[in-house]
Amino acid sequence: MFHRHSGPSTAGLVLAVHLMLASGAAFAEDAAPTTAPPSAGSTAVPEAPAPGAPAVSVAPAPIPVATQTAVGLPEEEENTRADLPHNLSPLGMFMAADWVVKAVMLSLAFASLVTWTVWLAKTLQLAGARIRATRGLKAITEAHTLEAALGRMGRSGGIVVSMLRTADAEIRLSDAAIDHVGGDGVKERVASALARIEVSAGRQIAKGTGVLATIGSTAPFVGLFGTVWGIMNAFIGISESQTTNLAVVAPGIAEALLATAIGLVAAIPAVIIYNVFARSVTGYRQLLGDAAAGIERLVSRDLDYRKVPNGVPAAPMPLAAE
Repeated sequence: MFHRHSGPSTAGLVLAVHLMLASGAAFAEDAAPTTAPPSAGSTAVPEAPAPGAPAVSVAPAPIPVATQTAVGLPEEEENTRADLPHNLSPLGMFMAADWVVKAVMLSLAFASLVTWTVWLAKTLQLAGARIRATRGLKAITEAHTLEAALGRMGRSGGIVVSMLRTADAEIRLSDAAIDHVGGDGVKERVASALARIEVSAGRQIAKGTGVLATIGSTAPFVGLFGTVWGIMNAFIGISESQTTNLAVVAPGIAEALLATAIGLVAAIPAVIIYNVFARSVTGYRQLLGDAAAGIERLVSRDLDYRKVPNGVPAAPMPLAAE
C-alpha cells in the first residue's frame, strides 16, 4: 500500500522543483538592468572575463566624423598657416612684398615727395615773381620817361627792374653816338637785351616743371612693372604650393596691385600740377613781354625828345576819353 502511493508523489515533487527553477531564471533575465552605451567622450573599459569562460573579441567603436575632421585638420593649425598673411593693410602688404616690388613702391613714393616739394617751391616762386612783375608793369605804364619809371621802382628787385636798368645802361653807353647816327641802333640793342632777359627769366621760372612731366608720364609704367613682377611671383607661388585657394593666391596679387595704385597716386598729381604751372608760366611770360614792350616805348620816347630844343618834353595832351 505504501509503495503504491510513494512513487507518484516523488515524481510530482521533482517536477514542481524543476518548474520553480525555470520560472526563477526567466524572472531574473527580465529584471536585469539594461546597460547604457558609453558616451562619446568616455572610454569603455572592457570587463575581465570570468575564469574558464571563452575569450570574446570586441570590435573597436567607430570614431565619429566630427572627431575624424578635428584629428585630420586641427583648428589651431588651420588658423596659424604660414602661407596666409596676418595683415592686409597697405603697410602689411608692403612688408610682405618681394624686394623688387618694394623698390618700385619706394621709388614711386620718392617721386610723389618730389612732386609735392616742387609744387610748394614753384608756387611760392611764381607768386612772388608775378607780384613783382605786376608792380613793375604798373610803374612803366604810369611813367612818361625811363628815368621816371626807375624812380618809381626805387630799390625794388625783380626782372622788370633788371630790364629798366639794362635799357638805361644801353642808352648811357650809346649817348655819344646818338646825336650823330640817330637812335635806331639803340632801339635794336635795347630790344635785343630785353628779349634775352625775358627768355632767361622764363627759363628760370619754368625750371623744375620738367620733373613733373617726367613723373607724370613714367610713374604709371613703373607701377605697372611692379604689378607684373608681383603677379609673376604670385603664379610661381601657386605652382609651388599646388593650390588655387583664393586665400593663398589673393594676398600676392593684392601686393602686386598696390604698386600700380602707388604709381597712379604719384602720376595724377604730377600731371595736374604740371598743367597748372604751364599756364602760370605762360601768364608770367606775358607780363614780362608787356613790360619789355613798355620799356621799348619809353626808350623810343626819350630818343625822340632828345631832338626837342633844350630837351624839354612837351606837356602831354589830354586824351579824348578825358
